[in-house]
Amino acid sequence: MVDTSGFLTGKRVLIVGASSGIGAAAARVFAREGAAVVLTARREERLAALAGELRDGGARAAYVVADAAVPGDAVRAVEFAVERFGGLDAAFNNAGFGAPRTPLHLMEDQVYDEIMDTNVRGVFNFLRPQLAAMLAGGGGAIVNTSSTGGLVATPVAAPYVASKHAVIGLTKAAAAEYGGRNIRVNAIAPGTTRSEMVADWFALNPGVEEMLHRATPQPRTAEPEEIAEAAAWLCSDRASYVTGSTLVVDGGFTIL
Repeated sequence: MVDTSGFLTGKRVLIVGASSGIGAAAARVFAREGAAVVLTARREERLAALAGELRDGGARAAYVVADAAVPGDAVRAVEFAVERFGGLDAAFNNAGFGAPRTPLHLMEDQVYDEIMDTNVRGVFNFLRPQLAAMLAGGGGAIVNTSSTGGLVATPVAAPYVASKHAVIGLTKAAAAEYGGRNIRVNAIAPGTTRSEMVADWFALNPGVEEMLHRATPQPRTAEPEEIAEAAAWLCSDRASYVTGSTLVVDGGFTIL
């Protein structure tokens, strides 16, 4: 049983990539802990259903459709969040894109562009209006989703690895620039986590899940809620002296 102490009560939070996986789990965790949440992603039907579920449970929740790779969409989503709840105290930038594993010398330009546009440009697109809104409101906290791929390299995934390393770089740069203005910026680096994308990967590569378990001190696949809990803590006042950090949530995978 999870202790629900309401440690995000009063926070107004924008969750990017909220239609499934870690993002949807974050919406439930943040709402459970008392936050007013604005959900954004590309799939309206899923966002509408999730926002309705949260409101039925007594939470304040709204949604806006946006593509993280489109700068204007990011601005519009942040403006919507500010208008809906009167400000922005925290943001979780979780939109991400992976691709079938391919040797680097065979990687197509389009794959590289799609990964970088969502994973790096998407974070950049949202950071700018989020920072502006938090400066106007007196401060806040932002969490960006990187990956264990942002800390260590894995074969046949060069653009993904590069993109997740870049997210950590953006996080550190923003933390250094805005720390003196009461804005904290951190990253999380999840290990293999149960999601649609990971389920598809496991289906296409029988035996991969078991191989990863053997390489992980806690030999299992993470549940999305476990990653969401880490993001919620970083967005809360409990992490008030944490900025520029990457919180690794990988069952120990990267320590071996």
